Amino acid sequence: MEEVPPRFAPGDAVTVRTGDAHGHVRTPAYIRGRRGVVERLCGSFANPESLAYGGSGLPRQPLYRVRFLQRDVWPGYRGHPRDTLDIEIFQHWLEEG
Repeated sequence: MEEVPPRFAPGDAVTVRTGDAHGHVRTPAYIRGRRGVVERLCGSFANPESLAYGGSGLPRQPLYRVRFLQRDVWPGYRGHPRDTLDIEIFQHWLEEG
């Protein structure tokens, strides 16, 4: 089975890719351009952005759980400064740092 090798490991700093994405995507717009830390590699799965339009979903893409500080995501966040938000994001949406 076609599979993209993982580029990131737990603890790696990543930034979510920006840019317009039309159609079905699993990466929320509010998290694009934000910086987080890989919490874990969840495995490799068929790309849902391809599957949504009748594609094969191949090659399979690594899926990561990425942890973001809430204060870095929401301007004016008033909760505890260490509150986090975890989102599962496919590798093709992530960049180093």
